[in-house]
Amino acid sequence: MQSFIPPDVLLLGPGPSPVPPNVLAALARPTIGHLDPRFVGMMDELKDLLRYAFETDNALTLPVSAPGSAGMETAFVNLVEPGDTVVVCRNGVFGGRMRENVVRAGANAVVVDDAFGTPVDPNKVEAALKANPGAKALAFVHAETSTGVESDAEELCRLAREYGALAIVDAVTSLGGIPVRVDAWGADAVYSGSQKCLSAPPGLSPVTFSERAVEVIKSRRTPVQSWFLDLGLVMGYWQGGAARAYHHTAPINMLYALHEALLGLKEEGLEAAFARHRANHERLRDGLAAIGLDLLVAENVRLPQLNAVRVPEGVDEAAVRRRLLQDFSIEIGAGLGELAGRIWRIGLMGAGSTPQNVDRVVGALGECLGRKVA
Repeated sequence: MQSFIPPDVLLLGPGPSPVPPNVLAALARPTIGHLDPRFVGMMDELKDLLRYAFETDNALTLPVSAPGSAGMETAFVNLVEPGDTVVVCRNGVFGGRMRENVVRAGANAVVVDDAFGTPVDPNKVEAALKANPGAKALAFVHAETSTGVESDAEELCRLAREYGALAIVDAVTSLGGIPVRVDAWGADAVYSGSQKCLSAPPGLSPVTFSERAVEVIKSRRTPVQSWFLDLGLVMGYWQGGAARAYHHTAPINMLYALHEALLGLKEEGLEAAFARHRANHERLRDGLAAIGLDLLVAENVRLPQLNAVRVPEGVDEAAVRRRLLQDFSIEIGAGLGELAGRIWRIGLMGAGSTPQNVDRVVGALGECLGRKVA
């Protein structure tokens, strides 16, 4: 065996996204102790940078030491107890995973279904909340990675508040790419991932919890079923000031990388980052149209950072993806669930969202399909 040297691949799938050189370099900085006072100071900066990204003042804002799926589980295992009722919106694969978390927590999942490729219907959600008075939470995916559709987070959070439910929001693909306005929306628990629009490597899940959510956690009747994800314990490490309580050995170098990536987001500015993602999405849309390809999702609810492209009739979508990887060193994603074999997923996330990358993937797709790019 020899050291593994990965190939240089342009990551334009649903994640991970390309990691800038300065963020990769941060990973190689000297490892220090996770209770070193200098590391603790960086942790506090990291929380502030995450508050900037989430647009929140929530005290309980931190990166979970695991990928976005663990952020999802953190939200559910801390807020949901056996016997609770949770309204879960399912308009893609990741809404289905939310339901799975509710069921495994011993709670009752009331599922609101919408077709893959369409946003969550607030009218269906309100009907479900009316039919289930006292529901503990409303859970939905803001940016559905499996389909490339954006749901109206502001309206869904408003409905949750109106009916006395917590709002649990999946922002794994949205944070840093489109607005995630936690405080303005009144969201209670929001989780994301380091490897999408934040342009850090996979392995961390930023989360933020409102004061209302913290009170729910503190007043639980039963212990959190996960020791590792129990925020009552984790808060002692992330919010303990100088006297941090040991909980686990944090992924020190990964936290360096996330800190560096968030510094880049703050330097660019949120609104500028959102505008960049939108402009490159429009360039991709126009380039795809020029080679006869169109997008699955209606224009008014499309995610700029995750584009679901319809596979033309008679085309072997897997063969196209293989050729893109082998001949052009470009990775794009396949469809999931009921969209498997029917779409390609092209991610323009974080540092990967550039005009040059758009032109490169459109040109390569055109060659694979035998369609000349105008």
